[in-house]
Amino acid sequence: MADDHIRYDILAQEALRGVMRKVLAEVARTGLPGNHHFFITFLTGAPGVRVSSRLRERYPEQMTIVIQFQYWDLKVTDTGFEVGLSFSDVPEKLEVPFSAVRGFYDPSVNFELEFDVRTEGEAEGEPAAEPVALVPEKKAEPKKKQAEKQKPAAESEPAAGKGADVVSLDAFRKK
Repeated sequence: MADDHIRYDILAQEALRGVMRKVLAEVARTGLPGNHHFFITFLTGAPGVRVSSRLRERYPEQMTIVIQFQYWDLKVTDTGFEVGLSFSDVPEKLEVPFSAVRGFYDPSVNFELEFDVRTEGEAEGEPAAEPVALVPEKKAEPKKKQAEKQKPAAESEPAAGKGADVVSLDAFRKK
């Protein structure tokens, strides 16, 4: 196999992260349209991620947040986003670089993006271990079936004094 000196894998990741960036920037300006909402999974230990020590302790590797009903101060830059969310009725501010995001999913239209996230141990010039996948689905899952699935780490609606679970985006894929 020939060497990829152009690094199409990196270019594709950057382009797909641009889709997420553009969508979040539009939502920051105008709010969520229709039934759209987002599950965003990111590595909590990735460079540039800023979460409280309480959340980092609870989710030492990765967490999934939901941007839906109750979020505030969504700000998007060229390199990442920050948002206010409530975790077990405790307001928190999160700052997440796009390079830390592993997955972006909009269940209202069953649209999903997956990204490679390099850990600090991986060399810059080495290809990432997992490929990028763009997985648009044609049929949305019935709402009842979606509701039966596990809840993400941060609900957009406040939880009634109970903690939440981290959910991998794999939980939303058809088997």
